[in-house]
Amino acid sequence: MKASMKIGELAKCSGLSAHTIRYYERIGLLPYAGRDQSGQRDYDASILIWIEFLGRLKMTGMPIREMLRYAALRERGASTEAERRELLEQHRERVRARLAELSDCLLVLDNKIAGYTDTTMRMKEFDTAPPERRRKPARARPAHAR
Repeated sequence: MKASMKIGELAKCSGLSAHTIRYYERIGLLPYAGRDQSGQRDYDASILIWIEFLGRLKMTGMPIREMLRYAALRERGASTEAERRELLEQHRERVRARLAELSDCLLVLDNKIAGYTDTTMRMKEFDTAPPERRRKPARARPAHAR
């Protein structure tokens, strides 16, 4: 891995756009990059690990305001480790709850798909034809003056 990289290289390696990298830097999710002699951003390659972690937090639904809180705590150093751990533990509980919800939804989908797989059984259960749906007659609406 290279010791430093320009924003285009970082974008390519991280999967983020250069615009997103500049935005994350501006709001404080990424530390400000040093500049080379021509004034271009020069990122240390180790930032890729932090960007990957931010991507995981985002993928698991952590709001940006919490990511910013975590980043600010991280910037303050080792004295904030307990706060950072607590923030991550709370987020982990929300992720676990969401996984349980998704698992329930997956079970419903699996059951529905299984019902379509065995059409012979379904046809016997529902007497070969679905119930007829009737539309309610449309009510006449009074004409409005325009």
